[in-house]
Amino acid sequence: MCGSVGGRIEGSGLHNRGICHCTDCRAFARFLGKGEEVLDAQGGTEIVQLAQWRLRFERGEEHLAAVRLSTKGILRWYAACCRTPIGNTLPTRRVSVIGLVHACLDAQRLDEDFGNGVAIVHAGSALGSPKPRSHGMLGASARLIGIIGAALITGRYRRSPLFDDSGAPRVVPRVLTAEELAELKADPGAPA
Repeated sequence: MCGSVGGRIEGSGLHNRGICHCTDCRAFARFLGKGEEVLDAQGGTEIVQLAQWRLRFERGEEHLAAVRLSTKGILRWYAACCRTPIGNTLPTRRVSVIGLVHACLDAQRLDEDFGNGVAIVHAGSALGSPKPRSHGMLGASARLIGIIGAALITGRYRRSPLFDDSGAPRVVPRVLTAEELAELKADPGAPA
């Protein structure tokens, strides 16, 4: 958001676009202090999943940071300079997919670049009532398998900008304590 970190998505390929209402995505937005910018009215985070090798940083990689909500949690990447969320990955580059958080993407180009088909997941955790209806998981799951499989078959998973040549994350992630996580999840009605 501050402009210190910049990048682009290269090429084309399979992708998913969805809104996740899980409490972990809400906790991540709150950890960053970006609830207002990231979460929708029902606490959902819009995410675009694509192959990690398609992501290229053009500047500001020294500001790259990561957090895990627990010792076994996924890696949640962000720009430390302004605490802008970047995306979520598994802690291994072999499952070479990233869920880019919409806040790091050009909002005016989302439909043009990724279509307007948006899956809804973890709707049961959505805030308020009525809850949205989950949909689009079957197609999203098939595309996710395609993204991961293609990266493994071609070896492109090794080209992740988030993991070094040995396969380790480029930064040591901060792991939240159980108390910190409980505090971030304590008030599910507050977006910030």
